[in-house]
Amino acid sequence: MRDLAQALEKAHAGERLSPEDALLLLAEADLLVLGHLAHRARLARHPEPRVTFVIDRNINYTNICASGCRFCAFYRPPGHPEGYLISREALREKIRETLDLGGTQILLQGGMHPELGIDYYTDLLGFIRGEFDIHVHGFSPPEIAFMAKTSGLTLEETLIRLIDAGLGSIPGGGAEILVDEVREQISPRKCPAGEWLAVMETAHHMGLRTTATMMFGHVETPGQLIRHLDEIRNLQDRTGGFTAFIPWTFQPANTQLSVTPKTAAEYLKVLALSRLYLDNIPNLQASWVTQGAKIAQVSLAFGANDLGSTMIEENVVAAAGVSFRLPKSEMVRLIQAAGFRAVQRDCFYTHLKAFA
Repeated sequence: MRDLAQALEKAHAGERLSPEDALLLLAEADLLVLGHLAHRARLARHPEPRVTFVIDRNINYTNICASGCRFCAFYRPPGHPEGYLISREALREKIRETLDLGGTQILLQGGMHPELGIDYYTDLLGFIRGEFDIHVHGFSPPEIAFMAKTSGLTLEETLIRLIDAGLGSIPGGGAEILVDEVREQISPRKCPAGEWLAVMETAHHMGLRTTATMMFGHVETPGQLIRHLDEIRNLQDRTGGFTAFIPWTFQPANTQLSVTPKTAAEYLKVLALSRLYLDNIPNLQASWVTQGAKIAQVSLAFGANDLGSTMIEENVVAAAGVSFRLPKSEMVRLIQAAGFRAVQRDCFYTHLKAFA
């Protein structure tokens, strides 16, 4: 128990936790104690009683994917009759509606389509930039790594072309758990952990800001979960390029993985630990998309300072049977009911509008 007490003392003092400390806290710390410590750490970084959110839309340009991840209910293999590639007309309509609803960005992601080269992606970005004034937060590291390989380009060459075409920042999708033993079980055809990290490190050095995610609650061990957090923290130490971290729980319905979903208490414990361990990442985002509005409110007392996106559209988690919706008015109400002031932000956490 002395080791646990020492880990708690370090967390209380704001000292950097070791992986061993984190493992102890995850396994043995009381949930409410951990939540209290995470909230203190959140207030030390963000003392104002504000919670931010962004208005955007998740546009999936294709569901055709060669990866075939066992945890994904959204993808369709090449040649499947339900596979699609978004039309320019559909893309135009989605972006126009996003802007009409006050949106400031789109989250542009899709499958690893084996027939698309780099020109498809640069043309897609060019089309968006030519017609709309909107930020593109697009293409997860596995997509970018796949683009580079299929186009015979280096990561740097690929990113240069995407940036020149209009890419503004990169989402942290496809991280799952950044341990290859886990990835070989759930996503053996997706890029390994080192390649995910290499995409992000290259992007950071080129001036692109990114987010980082963690999908947990499938086949990973507690030690592997901590390794994921450590990889993210180490990269942030080197580059400072991550704006936020978003942990979320695996949703097993309609997937090839049969596991018991993590409880809300287990989610909150990992969320709180993330705030304490990732002492160099400024923002922690609650996953209302997987947890629902009530647990999202509770998350604001467990280290989270951001509720993410209103998600005008979301398809990947919805394909797993989870479909929470949260319009702007409800987002503001939930934040205010939890005792905070709601603030609309952009992708870089610049405050755009405060709600009384």
